[in-house]
Amino acid sequence: MRRAMRWMGAATVLPLALAATAARAWVWAADPQPPAAEPVPAIARAWPVGVRPPVLRGWEPPATVYGPGHRGVDLGASAGEPVRAVAAGRISYAGRVAGRGVVSVLLTGTDFRTTYEPVTATVRKGDEVAAGAVVGTVEAGGAHCGARACVHWGLLRGDAYVDPLLLLPPWLLNRGPSRLLPVLRVPLP
Repeated sequence: MRRAMRWMGAATVLPLALAATAARAWVWAADPQPPAAEPVPAIARAWPVGVRPPVLRGWEPPATVYGPGHRGVDLGASAGEPVRAVAAGRISYAGRVAGRGVVSVLLTGTDFRTTYEPVTATVRKGDEVAAGAVVGTVEAGGAHCGARACVHWGLLRGDAYVDPLLLLPPWLLNRGPSRLLPVLRVPLP
């Protein structure tokens, strides 16, 4: 009798669970676009390496959570070159992951976290850093960028990856601010 009661309970609960799942799927199918995320503020004041490093591989967002893509940008650099924080923040991680050095910085006043790898850290977890402060040096070797040394620069908002180049203001992306030159042979007002 008890066995029959359990089967009857399962027969009642299972259709309800399937109906709830189907309802959630229908709502998602009716509005497949996720809500628009807030824009990324251009708060960076410097590139992580160099003055204007070459972007060896750009941002390629994956179609699905675990799908193929490139969740950051690869910047050309030399082994031993200093890696700098692009904006002020607090070090949330400085150590090794899968044999490579990683430094992660929680950006002050935002819900963003930048990551740099492969980097030999010169900071520790909990350290406060200013924009442009050295957080480590580029590690030699690794196959991420082939024979060339590079730094993988990532940006996360919560668990979602975002294009880190969005942190850079336009003047930094476009090789510097405009300069006004004198105009010759024009009378002063």
